[in-house]
Amino acid sequence: MLRPRPFFGGVQLEGHKQESNFAPLIIPPLPKTLIYPLPQLKSGNGKILVASGNRVLKGQAIVVSDNPMLPPVHAASSGWVRCIEQRPLPHPSGLTGDCAVIDVDGLEESVEFQGFPNYAEMEPADLCARIHAAGIVGLGGAAFPTMVKLKPPKQLKIETLVLNGAECEPYITCDDSLSRHYPHAVLGGAKILAHILGVACCLLAIEEDMPQAIAALEKAKSEGDYRQIEIVPVPVIYPMGGERQLIQVLTGKEVPANGIPAEVGVVCQNVATAAAVYQAITTGEPLISRIVTVTGQGVRRPQNLLVRIGTPIAELVEHCGGYTDSAERLILGGPMMGIALPTDDIPITKAANCILVAGRDEVVGEKHSMPCIRCGACATACPVNLLPQQLYWHSRADSLDRAMAYHLPDCIECGCCDVVCPSHIPLVQHFRSAKSKVAAKEQERLKADHARLRYEARQERKQREQLEKAESAKRKKELLGKPILNNTTQELGR
Repeated sequence: MLRPRPFFGGVQLEGHKQESNFAPLIIPPLPKTLIYPLPQLKSGNGKILVASGNRVLKGQAIVVSDNPMLPPVHAASSGWVRCIEQRPLPHPSGLTGDCAVIDVDGLEESVEFQGFPNYAEMEPADLCARIHAAGIVGLGGAAFPTMVKLKPPKQLKIETLVLNGAECEPYITCDDSLSRHYPHAVLGGAKILAHILGVACCLLAIEEDMPQAIAALEKAKSEGDYRQIEIVPVPVIYPMGGERQLIQVLTGKEVPANGIPAEVGVVCQNVATAAAVYQAITTGEPLISRIVTVTGQGVRRPQNLLVRIGTPIAELVEHCGGYTDSAERLILGGPMMGIALPTDDIPITKAANCILVAGRDEVVGEKHSMPCIRCGACATACPVNLLPQQLYWHSRADSLDRAMAYHLPDCIECGCCDVVCPSHIPLVQHFRSAKSKVAAKEQERLKADHARLRYEARQERKQREQLEKAESAKRKKELLGKPILNNTTQELGR
């Protein structure tokens, strides 16, 4: 049995898992409305397939694209498209964007799904195409297109598939619930992913404080042909679920800075992503639902729900008994890396794994920041082995080049440094600000380079045109200077 290795840094956090794991998995009734944000169309060649007044079926694609970075979006139930309008997006700024709003008719009429249980007879490229057509993305929170991860550069040899079930952030238990209730889907998806990648080794990491999930997965493994899958309990330390940290713990390999796991022979996928792949390949059903944790002191009945993607958050909270009097803040995700939402009129997206309704006791009020005492606790806790203290000084002083020299882009914004800082300095806030400034500076540089190239091309074109004009004038002058002899004069001359 594989023995996990430690990774540098990390912090011990109170789990708050029992609140939502105490209740069984619930499938709520059909929502009245489904909302699908469409902001990705602004940055790609996507196409909206529906318009106001159209009727859609369950599983019908409403957005498609040839761009592999923009998987399709599918309707989670049948109904009528009320409109495509500006709606709040799941972003802390309260930005709005184009959204398709569907009024659910309750009939659950569906397109015809075609599954391929004998997937082992299919080519990996065909399976990848079906995964893309099903709209599957990483369900651990990043929502990176799954098909892209399954097609690493050809020069890189993949040896290991890692399934991430290490749900390290407090309050979130959706992957725990999935592993307990649908273990065969998780393991079946792992086999499909391993077949596509051509690997014989799959390591399924799950935290040691999830005994029921471990037992369910072990039981499912004993009931099927899952010999290439090893279930590995890993220590409960935040951020164990980070991709780079988990790969180091399981394999001892370190993903290089600015690199990808494939460079060390590893592809990492979330357990929920594996289950979605299993569903899409064996039944043909696209990604139209996922398990979401609704928890916190601000909601009456914390629990895990199998939710239709597009369901407004307000309906989920209502199904969980509504808000309590202590509800203070609505957070998409966990308390460490989640984002505060300005309203509950926002839909569940593929990336939404948790809705945390934080109560007054769970919300950390605004702390008074004090001067850095150079204790080094932030460097000890940083799981990426950075020097947050130095990054802080350079970020605060807008010395972006110096911050980049201290590997600012490698910061995963996990918040470990914030937790341990005795001076209550909002370090991650400074790092995010610095990253934004670096990105803006890079955009300005690209625009300046583009303008320079256009100017140089224009100057070259003008110079070329002047040379062509001069050459043309020279030829005309030479032609005018030659005597023109007619045929008669030429004959007399002979």
